[in-house]
Amino acid sequence: MAGLRGIYPEAPLVGVGALIIRSGKALLVRRAAPPDQGKWAIPGGKVELGEGLLRAAERELEEETGLRCKALGVVNVDEIITRDNGKVKYHYVLITVLMDSCKGSPRPGSDALEVAEMDIVEAATRPDVAESTRRFLAKILEGRVQLSRPIEVLTSSPP
Repeated sequence: MAGLRGIYPEAPLVGVGALIIRSGKALLVRRAAPPDQGKWAIPGGKVELGEGLLRAAERELEEETGLRCKALGVVNVDEIITRDNGKVKYHYVLITVLMDSCKGSPRPGSDALEVAEMDIVEAATRPDVAESTRRFLAKILEGRVQLSRPIEVLTSSPP
């Protein structure tokens, strides 16, 4: 069915990822639904209409892991475009938000089968980690992501 969970969309969809890194490990979830069902990925999902990026990252993280964290800002933008016989099956603009000041204990939630902290070096090469997550973690390892300077997100309308 068109539009279901972002499959065969009419326009690109905006997705957020919530990045938590501690002592060389990233918090990942094993996805319960497509795309990348069964693979490990950074927690996240679609931004809802009228929802700010940072709030979306906080919400998605809490829904998938039970953690309540503060969004610090944007640290990365990537995209996924997957085609099926020439037709666009998935098109996501992925915005990664750095999280801090977390409260709670991680546990799998809505779209997660499992939650785990995974060594970034190992996760960047594991075949059971989603390709988009592997590529993003490789960017971190190569120093192409500025984790020390997250970008502030300004919203042009009042809350």
